[in-house]
Amino acid sequence: MTTKDAKGRKNGATGDATVIKKYANRRLYNTATSSYVTLDFLADMVKNGEDFVVFDAKSGEEITHSVLTQIIFEEESKGQNLLPIQFLRQLIKFYGDSLQSFVPSYLELSMDSFSRNQDDLRKRMLDTFGNAPGYSMFEDSVRKNMELYSQAMKMFTPMSGVYAGGAKEKTEDPGQIDDLKSQLAALQDKLEQLEKKGA
Repeated sequence: MTTKDAKGRKNGATGDATVIKKYANRRLYNTATSSYVTLDFLADMVKNGEDFVVFDAKSGEEITHSVLTQIIFEEESKGQNLLPIQFLRQLIKFYGDSLQSFVPSYLELSMDSFSRNQDDLRKRMLDTFGNAPGYSMFEDSVRKNMELYSQAMKMFTPMSGVYAGGAKEKTEDPGQIDDLKSQLAALQDKLEQLEKKGA
């Protein structure tokens, strides 16, 4: 049986996800409420922890990824600037790289770790609002997370190929994959240790 939440959204259309259809005129249609919605509405759903999937109304192809990317683009266009320029440059470099398939898993792990810590970070900011030492503690936590990210990016780069005269030689040493997995596991351990220290 399909139920509706307080905003009239149905759950269970696709698992627990609300089905959104995108039409050729770029309009987004919420099948749960039988109404058109905006990207801002979908952004609010994400922020509220509500899941949705987006399908192209004509082809039936799932396009959730492109719509979420569009939401990020719209937020960045509003001047939010959540994604640093250097991060974007590094991310672009990995498109088409031999290690491209490892990047999503790493980013997902990093964001998951940060999300698990966000309640603690908010509490610290609330407890020390207007207190410089408290803010420094918050900055220190963010800095440590960024250091771990930078270490991972440096770890990826040397193994992505050998650059000489602008040409890239693809490395095919199967042992490198095992080394990468070991380093990722070590990085995950460091993140977990950081979480325990912050708890």
